[in-house]
Amino acid sequence: MQTIIDTKSLGLLIRQERKSQKLTQEQLAGLTGVGVRFVRELEAGKESCQVGRALQVVASLGLTVAIRSRRESAP
Repeated sequence: MQTIIDTKSLGLLIRQERKSQKLTQEQLAGLTGVGVRFVRELEAGKESCQVGRALQVVASLGLTVAIRSRRESAP
């Protein structure tokens, strides 16, 4: 599991997964119903990207999001 700490790391993860699936940004946008510009900005780590649309992209790539409390990872 990869820890996402900011929009840059989320964008990098999405870009890596898209490329591993041999998809272009245009193809991913078409699969998810978002615009190509949104995909580009998301992969670039733009902080103002909409969470709901970002989650659409994540789900389309077959990724899941899990949120864990800091208390859960404490020794």
